[in-house]
Amino acid sequence: MTDQPPVHEPTTRRRQFLGRLSLPERTFITNALRTETVGGMLLLAAAVVALVWANVWPHAYENLLDLRIGPSAPLHLDLTLADWAKDGLLTIFFFVAGIELKREFVAGELRTPSAAALPVIAAICGVALPAILFALINSGSGGHPGGWAIPTATDIAFALGVLAVVGSHLPSALRAFLLTLAVVDDLIAILIIAVFYSSGIKFWALGLAFAGLVLFWFLHRRGVKGWYLFVPLAVVVWALMHESGIHATVAGVAMGLMLRCHREGDEKHSPGEHIEHLVRPLSAGLAVPVFALFAAGVTISGPALREVFTQATPLGIVIGLLVGKTVGIFGGTWLAARFTRAELNPQLKWADLFAVSVLAGIGFTVSLLISELAFPDNLALADRSKTAVLVGSLLCAVVATVLLKLRNRHYRALCEEEDRDEDGDGIPDVYQQDDPAWQARTAAPAKAAAPAEAAGTTTVGNPAQTGDATRGRADGRPHGQPEGRSDGRPGTGG
Repeated sequence: MTDQPPVHEPTTRRRQFLGRLSLPERTFITNALRTETVGGMLLLAAAVVALVWANVWPHAYENLLDLRIGPSAPLHLDLTLADWAKDGLLTIFFFVAGIELKREFVAGELRTPSAAALPVIAAICGVALPAILFALINSGSGGHPGGWAIPTATDIAFALGVLAVVGSHLPSALRAFLLTLAVVDDLIAILIIAVFYSSGIKFWALGLAFAGLVLFWFLHRRGVKGWYLFVPLAVVVWALMHESGIHATVAGVAMGLMLRCHREGDEKHSPGEHIEHLVRPLSAGLAVPVFALFAAGVTISGPALREVFTQATPLGIVIGLLVGKTVGIFGGTWLAARFTRAELNPQLKWADLFAVSVLAGIGFTVSLLISELAFPDNLALADRSKTAVLVGSLLCAVVATVLLKLRNRHYRALCEEEDRDEDGDGIPDVYQQDDPAWQARTAAPAKAAAPAEAAGTTTVGNPAQTGDATRGRADGRPHGQPEGRSDGRPGTGG
C-alpha cells in the first residue's frame, strides 16, 4: 500500500468581500435605501426645476435666493433663503449622516477592523485621488487650487435616484457597499468643511455650542425623552455653531454621533434607529431637494459648457468626479482586497465593483455646498464650479448606467434569489437553508411529488425543493452560495 502525502489545511482562510448580508443588516439597508431612493427621485426633480427656473426666469430665481429672513440679533441669523438651505436644511442631512456613521461603527459594516478596511480605504482613496487630480490641473497660473475638495464627495441619494430611473436591480451587497462608502465619505466631507472652510472663529460661541452638545449628550444618556426638549436645544446648538464661524452642519453630525445606536434590554429599536427612522424622510424628502432647488440653478449655455472643458477649475472637477472617484474607489478596494486576502463573492465580478465606483462619482449635494464655500467672493467661479458638478455627475450617471445595464439580467437573478420565500414565512429562503424546520417544510412538497415522478410524470419544482441545489457540494450548500461564518453571518470585508 502506497503512503499518501499528508494533506495540510490552509492556515489562513480568505474572507469574502461583498458576500451576503445578515438578515437584520439586509432589512435595515433595504428600508434605509428605499427612503433614499424616493429622496433621490425628488432630488433629481428639484435639480431639473432649478435649472429650468434659472435659465427661463433668471431674475425671479435670483431674487428668491437673495430674499433675507430671520433676526439680526443676537446671533446674526438674518440669512438669505439660499443660506438657510445651505446652513440650515443641510444640517438635517448631516444629522442623519452622523446617525448612520454611528450605527455603522456599532452595528454595521464598520464595527470590526476587518469588515471596515475595504469601504474605509475605498472612501479615502475616492477622496484623495480626485483632490490630487484637481490640484494638478489647477497648479498653473490660471488655476484655483482652493476648490480641491469639490470633486471629493459621493451623493448616495442622487446615485440611488439614477438606479431607480434606469431600473437597475443592484444586489443588496453592492448597495450596502455604496451606502457604507457614502457614509464614510460624508464624514470626510464634514471634516474637510470644518477644518478648511471655517474662518474667523469666535471661541465664546464655539464654547457655548460645545456646552450645548454636552447637555444634549447628558440628557440623552440619562434616558430623558421628549422632542419638545431636544429640538429647541438642537436649534440653539446649531445657532451657536453658526455664529462661531464653524460651518453649522458640523452641529448636525455631532448630535447624530451622540445618539445611542445599540439596543439595551427589551428594546426593539435603539434611540438612534428610532430617530433616524423619523428624520430620514424629512432629510431625503425635504431638506436635500430644497437645497438642490436653491443651489443647482446655474445658467446653461454654449459658452458656459465650453468653459467646463477649457478652464482649469471646472475641468478639474469633471475629471475628479469621473476619473478620480472611479479609479480611487476601485483601485483602493482592489489593492486592499489583495493585501488583506479578501476574496470577491463568486456571484459577482470586479467589473461590478468598477460600475459601482463610477456611480459613486456622482457628487451633487456636498459638491454643490463646497462649491459655494470654496469661492465665496467669486460668484461667477462658484457658478462654473456648480455647472462642472452637474456635468461631471451626469457623465458618471450615464457611464454607470451603461455598465450596470450590461449585467442587469444577472443582477435580477441574484435579487430574485435573495428575495425568494417559497414557504411564505416572510424570511428569504437563503437565510434558512441550514434550519431543520425549513428543510422539513420544503421537503414535504418533494415527497408528495415523488409518486407522480415514479409514474413518469414530470414535475417542475424549485431546485431548493427537489434537491438539485445541493448537488455537487460536499457541504450541501448550493453552487455560488458564499460560505458563512460561525456566527451565521456571511464573511464580509477584508
